[in-house]
Amino acid sequence: MKMILSDLTSPLGAMLLATDERGCVCALEFAERRSRLHRSLREQYGTYELTAGPAPTPVIEALQQYFAGHLDALDNIEVATAGTEQQESAWAALRRIPAGQTTTYGAVGKAMGIHDWRAAVDAGSAVGANPIAIIVPCHRVLGKGGDLKGYAWGLRRKRWLLEHEKAIELHDARQG
Repeated sequence: MKMILSDLTSPLGAMLLATDERGCVCALEFAERRSRLHRSLREQYGTYELTAGPAPTPVIEALQQYFAGHLDALDNIEVATAGTEQQESAWAALRRIPAGQTTTYGAVGKAMGIHDWRAAVDAGSAVGANPIAIIVPCHRVLGKGGDLKGYAWGLRRKRWLLEHEKAIELHDARQG
């Protein structure tokens, strides 16, 4: 699969954006995690080819609007992922969490159709494999007690995103 790799800036650091030929987002990763981006693309697509190029204007504009405080600006960005059925189900559930709200891993598991003790574990596994930072908002998923848990891009960034969305208060005691 051929993709375009673009460099972006954000308040959280330099980012790498991989889009397909239609402009759909395949991966959004922080630049210091380049190896994670490649691993994720390999796992999803097997063989892929990245060519440096400009990011699609609608994606850049939506991310800029989001960081400027228009929290629903990311809702209409098209994504193209090729995860397992379970991962795709989890990532779709994540996109249904409104900005400014949080949920738990167990609730994501139930939204995936898992209604037993495995819900939180299976959801955590799928959420952790999310290849698209911020746009597929896994930062909105908290532990059962409201704790900030496992965020592939670091708890500092998860905290920043949740504070930006006013989903948690600045210096909330649940920050861990």
